Amino acid sequence: MYFKQLTGKYGEDYACEYLEKNNYIILERNFSCYQGEIDIVARDTSRNELVFIEVKTRTSFKYGYPIDGVNSYKKHHLFKACSYYLYKNHINNLFVRIDVIEIFIKSGHTYLNHVKQVF
Repeated sequence: MYFKQLTGKYGEDYACEYLEKNNYIILERNFSCYQGEIDIVARDTSRNELVFIEVKTRTSFKYGYPIDGVNSYKKHHLFKACSYYLYKNHINNLFVRIDVIEIFIKSGHTYLNHVKQVF
């Protein structure tokens, strides 16, 4: 695995730990289909919502904040993948939202920002 892949995997693992500590149930990781990929599918038990989560991990701000990586192109594919996930799993009548979790790693410290309902 390359550094970028290891960093991304670490970010997703860290995000899952955070979510589980905050009453989320992880249903699936790295759901992939023709339309795109969803990093984490979870249930927010406190609000009874299905949450699709995009995790963006950075080690510098050279290319902007982690959330800047979720551009209109990425949003389009994420929305399509979420729609397909709902269709494939016959999910109806359930509140759904899409979140972004930003992970920033600097000098051995990991910082997390959970942005809810990005669109």
